[in-house]
Amino acid sequence: MNETIIEGVIAAVPTPFLDDGTPDLERFIDHCRWAFANGADGLNVLGTTGEANSQNTKARKQIMKAAAENLDPAKLMVGTATPDLETTVELTRYASDLGYPVALVLPPYYYKPVTDNGLFGWFEDLDRRLGSSSIELYLYNFPALTGIGFPLDLIARLAKELKGRVTGIKDSSADLPYCRDIVEKIPGFKVFPSSETCLGAARSDGFAGCISASVNVTAPLAQKLWQASAGTADAETLQSIVSLRTQIASVPLIAAVKYLISQREKSPQWEAVRLPQETLNNNQKDALSEAASRLGYV
Repeated sequence: MNETIIEGVIAAVPTPFLDDGTPDLERFIDHCRWAFANGADGLNVLGTTGEANSQNTKARKQIMKAAAENLDPAKLMVGTATPDLETTVELTRYASDLGYPVALVLPPYYYKPVTDNGLFGWFEDLDRRLGSSSIELYLYNFPALTGIGFPLDLIARLAKELKGRVTGIKDSSADLPYCRDIVEKIPGFKVFPSSETCLGAARSDGFAGCISASVNVTAPLAQKLWQASAGTADAETLQSIVSLRTQIASVPLIAAVKYLISQREKSPQWEAVRLPQETLNNNQKDALSEAASRLGYV
């Protein structure tokens, strides 16, 4: 397998919906293009922010296909995990056929507790079933939602024994020491924390960048910080990012990102979320709008 180069500021893009709950592909592509034009180096399609696990296989394939046909697939990664291995294989093969270089894969998150050997076996079987496909797998560590983590020894074993297949990780545990340990102990493994606030020291920490929901709003600032991390971090830019990210994360994150996009695009349709998510209340919207206006987003 060829080594994939996706690094820097990665926006975990949300999925807009039509009134009948199906994906609004036109708005989706328009926003993806905005993200690329305003600082994003790559996109994570159908992650948590994209509400992947609230959509069926047909809808997920529609979104994957639209992104691959309208954007540069080399700059995309896509969430393909489900609790069952067969559907995960189906979605990952489909992504590979569309030209996606990377699939972001949650652990099978229903049955718990599970052993490290059980998790290794699941990923080993996924690798076997993918056969000669060149798609790489990034582990998606989000124990707050899945209830399952990736211990360092398991990551090292997956990287070594499934060489060339398991090549990176998105960490949504907000544990930067854990991320630094992965960098130190597994050379060449690509590590992406989930907040752009890490970007000021990302290169010195050995991170490949970040994969973040709030980058859908902060992309211009985040790119500036990523570039500055090659030399001296920009303290003013970092403070602006921390302020806006903190405000966004103080309310339900997916609904917050969608609301801010709706304000930028002057499109109330963007606010729609899939149940069990809910849209923001007026107080939450007012607080977000004030912060975004102060920092020049809207």
